[in-house]
Amino acid sequence: MNWKEEWKYLVGIAGLFLVFYYLPVGQERFDTAVYEALSLAKWYAREHVILCLIPAFFIAGAISVFVSQASVMRYLGPSAPKVLAYGVASVSGTILAVCSCTVLPLFMGIYRMGAGLGPAVTFLYSGPAINVLAIILTARVLGMPIGLARALGAVVFSIVIGLLMHLFFRHDEDEKSRMEAAFGYEGEEGRPLWQEVLFFAALVGILVSANWASPSGDGGLWAGIYRAKWLLTSAFALGLGVMLVVWFELAWWKVGSVALATGILALAFPRHPEVAFAGGSIGLGLITATSKGQAGEWFSATWGFAKQILPLLLGGVLVAGFLFGRPGHEGVIPATWVYRAVGGNSIWANFFAALSGAFMYFATLTEVPILQGLLGNGMGNGPALALLLAGPALSLPNMLVIRSVLGTRKTVVFVSLVVVMATITGMLFGVLV
Repeated sequence: MNWKEEWKYLVGIAGLFLVFYYLPVGQERFDTAVYEALSLAKWYAREHVILCLIPAFFIAGAISVFVSQASVMRYLGPSAPKVLAYGVASVSGTILAVCSCTVLPLFMGIYRMGAGLGPAVTFLYSGPAINVLAIILTARVLGMPIGLARALGAVVFSIVIGLLMHLFFRHDEDEKSRMEAAFGYEGEEGRPLWQEVLFFAALVGILVSANWASPSGDGGLWAGIYRAKWLLTSAFALGLGVMLVVWFELAWWKVGSVALATGILALAFPRHPEVAFAGGSIGLGLITATSKGQAGEWFSATWGFAKQILPLLLGGVLVAGFLFGRPGHEGVIPATWVYRAVGGNSIWANFFAALSGAFMYFATLTEVPILQGLLGNGMGNGPALALLLAGPALSLPNMLVIRSVLGTRKTVVFVSLVVVMATITGMLFGVLV
């Protein structure tokens, strides 16, 4: 027996035994943390997988199949003009306005298609951070100064962090540029640009409209969009169906059957529109999976992203729920620790707010009421901004997936940049306000 190898298994088995032997089952804090972990995972599965991640996976798959590598390299590649690359990346993230987990499939799609590290990271940060509705809600609930500071900080962060990542790993980027020059990435001519624009507009429209959050008031444009969100989603889905038949040459009766089944589900479950949404998503998956050509490739790419990302996300959500709980509920870490740590405007308070926000999971807009409660319990304005700049853009599930794409070193640098910049910005804001 080779004990040089076998001792590793022995240590692992013994360690696992000790973990279970001393597991504090029955202690209130531990049992509550386990409950919170499962509750957060359940909430995440209900609220985000169907409406957020599934359309994001389809968009990411479409990027990898329908967008030519030459186009990605031209606008977002290492050799692309910096103003163009970072401008496109930051604006694209702003339009999507998704959470820290929903942006991941889209980030993976453009990065694997050849986007430079800097523009890809700019897109990764800007999607969750530069959310127009969230910034407006922040200004309305928490005050105009912190709302404006969040908007300005998020825009600047997305570009600065992208530029710094490019600078720190410029040797990798130079290698990618040399490959670009060597291979050229000419690609085949696809559909006309206007068709691709309309196709992706329909996919993004479904994602954005289905996840449009309720504003704080009952009037105005945002409230009107919220009331009509499912009509808008249906309109985008109908347009997508027409494109699949006319441009992708899918059988009209297959697309029509999916549309009919989705409509029946919508009528049968009017108070649970996610049922119809799930039915339509499953139908789209079936007709693309059983098709040949680009439609089949689209499903294969979509399924590839789902297989890689979902296990990491759900595992990360469980850990985040165990440690921090849900909004208004404690995990294994007592909330009083957080309240005591984020008071005032010290460097520690800002750093702790940025770091804890980076590991917590915030669904879109939930950070505002959470911060409202923290501010009411003595949180300083500086730490509040630090959490706003780090929290929505990062989370433990988000980090796990980023590491699988970029590797440990680049992920640590990216997270560190967000936390450090959020800490410094929070301190400056706390001094000025």
